[in-house]
Amino acid sequence: RAIRNKKKKAGSNARDFTEGWVEFRDKRVAKLIAKSLNNAPMGTRKKNRFHDDMWNMKYLHRFKWTHLSERLAIERQVRKQRMRAEVSQAKRETNFYLQNIERSKKFSKADRKRAMEPEGSKFPDKQWNFTQRKTEAEIQVLKASGDKKRIQKRQEQAERAQERSQTNRSLLQKIFNAS
Repeated sequence: RAIRNKKKKAGSNARDFTEGWVEFRDKRVAKLIAKSLNNAPMGTRKKNRFHDDMWNMKYLHRFKWTHLSERLAIERQVRKQRMRAEVSQAKRETNFYLQNIERSKKFSKADRKRAMEPEGSKFPDKQWNFTQRKTEAEIQVLKASGDKKRIQKRQEQAERAQERSQTNRSLLQKIFNAS
């Protein structure tokens, strides 16, 4: 009991144990042990601290130690990736919060300046920079000038296509009317 209590105080608590792996030389022995120990109580005596715990055994067909190490490495990588994503998300949120604090300071500073200035100050308030939508008449004028350019381009393209087709026609006549 004294040893058990020391282990508990030191932090070695067996109930935190989750999984383990056992390798057997013979496949038949491994299957037999997995079958017989699955859902069997770990401790046989009531005073045993593992009395209420059950074995959960499983035979893994064609499973090698390399598979185990690969799986554990993948799980480790996934855990690291998740932590990186969480940390970067926290950094983004923090930066966003700090930027908004800086903006609010600037706005409050500008408000204080405006409050300090007399009504008839020589600097007018800043105006918004925006472009006004074009009126219907302006749109029609732009379309009309653009239509003329488009029509001219289409005519030039049609002339070029006609020239190409003329050269192709003479070539085709030579090929098919050779006899």
